[in-house]
Amino acid sequence: MNSSTDRVTIKDVAARAGVSKGAVSLAFNHKPGVSAATRERIFEAARELGWAPSATARSLSNQRVDVVGLALCRPARLLGLEPFYMEFISGIESVLAERSCSLLLRLVRDLDEEIAVYKAWWSGRMIAGAILVDLREDDPRLPALKGAGLPAVAVGHPSLTGPFPAVWTDDASAVGEAVRYLAALGHRRIARVGGPADLGHSAIRTRAFASTMSELGLEEARQIATGFDEKEGARATRSLLLAADRPTAIVYDNDIMAVAGAGVAAEMGFTVPDDLSLVAWDDSQLCRITHPTLSAMSHDVHHFGAEVARILFDVINGTRTGPHQAPTPTLTPRGSTARAPRTGE
Repeated sequence: MNSSTDRVTIKDVAARAGVSKGAVSLAFNHKPGVSAATRERIFEAARELGWAPSATARSLSNQRVDVVGLALCRPARLLGLEPFYMEFISGIESVLAERSCSLLLRLVRDLDEEIAVYKAWWSGRMIAGAILVDLREDDPRLPALKGAGLPAVAVGHPSLTGPFPAVWTDDASAVGEAVRYLAALGHRRIARVGGPADLGHSAIRTRAFASTMSELGLEEARQIATGFDEKEGARATRSLLLAADRPTAIVYDNDIMAVAGAGVAAEMGFTVPDDLSLVAWDDSQLCRITHPTLSAMSHDVHHFGAEVARILFDVINGTRTGPHQAPTPTLTPRGSTARAPRTGE
């Protein structure tokens, strides 16, 4: 054993825990190959010896970290293309930078892996708290992470967030505004290209779209669930425009799908907005550089991400337990919307 003046090494931790150096590395990198019990024994040995890799040394010695965690269950390619999450993460980072803190980001394949990652981060004292996104109805993450004692905020309507403080926007009201605007322009056949059906905010938008269409006496709402990417957005648009009773307006759940939809419309010989009006969600630079420019449900995503980070620090410090409603997205009309075409009314 090293004396108190010697530098503790990974070899010392392995010897204390009764494992190999490789097992210590696997545990701290949260890789498969060690059991939960062995992982905890390794962490305990490291704490006793005051050792950790540089990224977690402060958490083991001082029992606190200056890192928050965000795990995203979506493909890396889609994350790189989607303006919403780039703006959202930049907003989080703006607050973390003010506090000399860092964001630990991980892409996961499914919710089970996400739960395991958060539990490993928390048990290894690698994070002080977490941000939960893309909530489902009856989301399994909520009881699992509450049981682990993880401080977190959940980005979603309070009806979805269970025991965690919610940070949310009123998507139902925003959907209603979009449909009413298009109806006021004379559109009666309005369709929606939405996100995954199992996402809580998709379900909220789906219900709001259908109820607003019914309330206004418009034709039965046609809605198609997709995976949020441009290929599925294009495929859904093509399906809608090939129908005999094609819509004269389409609302999209993100800007990538709306841009893809505009491309499909042009390919099929339709002119936007003379033949078809389009509305995107999450106004971004994409909406402003596309021709014609896309009408969009606008909100300050960067500011939203910053608010989420600030509220997480309140949760970590024990000063917040309730929900926080961010400003509701509002419609910004641009070149992609116009009065409904006279033919086919």
